[in-house]
Amino acid sequence: MGDVSLKKTVLMILGLVVLSLVLTGCGKEQPVLYVYNWGDYIDESILEEFEKETGIKVVYDTFSTNEDMYVKIKSGGSTYDVVFPSDYMVTRMINEGMLLKIDLEKIPNRVHIDPKLMGADYDPKNEYTLPYMWGTLGILYNTTMVEGEVDSWDVLWDARYAKNILMLDSQRDSIGAALLKLGYSINTKDPQELAEAAELLKQQKPLVLAYVVDEGKDKMVAGEAALALTWSGEAMYAIGENPDLSYAIPKEGTNLWFDVMAIPKGAKNIEGAHKFMDFLNRPEIALRNAEYTGYSTPNLAAWEMLPEEVRNDPRAYPSEEVLANTEVFVSLGETLKEYDRIWTEVKAF
Repeated sequence: MGDVSLKKTVLMILGLVVLSLVLTGCGKEQPVLYVYNWGDYIDESILEEFEKETGIKVVYDTFSTNEDMYVKIKSGGSTYDVVFPSDYMVTRMINEGMLLKIDLEKIPNRVHIDPKLMGADYDPKNEYTLPYMWGTLGILYNTTMVEGEVDSWDVLWDARYAKNILMLDSQRDSIGAALLKLGYSINTKDPQELAEAAELLKQQKPLVLAYVVDEGKDKMVAGEAALALTWSGEAMYAIGENPDLSYAIPKEGTNLWFDVMAIPKGAKNIEGAHKFMDFLNRPEIALRNAEYTGYSTPNLAAWEMLPEEVRNDPRAYPSEEVLANTEVFVSLGETLKEYDRIWTEVKAF
């Protein structure tokens, strides 16, 4: 009997050890990657694919404007591993020590990015960022609701379209459109020029149906407005949904913008961040992303796989002549407070 009891005791102890090992294995934390991107700016099946391939769980949050993203990162209330700021915001975040340097050797698929889009002024050595998407600011319009050719910013101030105009709830873009209409730089720091732009936006306000961001394209697809200040990718998506829509880059010139991938200071999964950036630069993944979002891809290998009519569409991939008449937003330093004040005034007017 003593031997049987001893055997039972040994077996029970062994069972507990095995169970403990199993539970310890089960309790091993799955690596997590926290991503912060613009709304509706990725084919979400790509996130699932990345999870399946790497075993890294993606927690994905979205923002509506660069300013919203900046405030959340700056406050430190949330820790993200990959963020997607725009050109001018990159400069500010680098200057304020908010971004970590990336290791390009860990992103071999970077070789597919168009060399012309690398080394931009906001990050000359690509120490902190890699391009994600690019495009222009312009006017999306319904050809059945708008008379004549749309080729000037003036149309967004045309009283014939009262309460049929959508403007972006984004200070740099909407103030930028007013500055372009006036013939000024979208990066002006001149108080008089900014005062004129503020007055112009206040004059326009009675004509504006709503100030929108992601929902703007859906309103245009549904025929709820005649004209919308928007980004080229939103426009291309909307045109694909409603053939009555078209997109114009005004003759006065416009903003050429770049959205990038970066790793914010405080990131916990830096290794996973590099894997994610590399994954998004894989040509077939970049292609799916470009097709889903409608935005212009910086990935040359993906661009070559796009249908010919998309590659040759000047609305998505403008000519060198059109691009020569564009300006990239730059960080405004202290003058940003004046833009903030103007936008608050306009919205409250």
